[in-house]
Amino acid sequence: MFIISNFIKAFAFILDSIFSIYFWIVIISAILSWVRPDPYNPIVRVLYSLTEPVYYRIRKWIPFVFIGGLDLSPIVVLLGIEFLKIFVVDSLYQLAFYLR
Repeated sequence: MFIISNFIKAFAFILDSIFSIYFWIVIISAILSWVRPDPYNPIVRVLYSLTEPVYYRIRKWIPFVFIGGLDLSPIVVLLGIEFLKIFVVDSLYQLAFYLR
């Protein structure tokens, strides 16, 4: 059973890393939206292509995300990432621990 336990632990670690990286991508994208960078910059285009599809879905599901001209969809995404990290990743780590 230790092989399955190690596999689940490795999967949880990779998932945690992906969530952490995306967390920082969302933060950087939100900060860049305040300064209006060059939209033709390749880094800006990559950041927007990684975040805008998620923001679009959030804006579609929750119509009150724009409050006073302030876009709250990055905050909703960050809270969702933290929820997934706590619920899914910690559950996988605990499952790996109990399978030992």
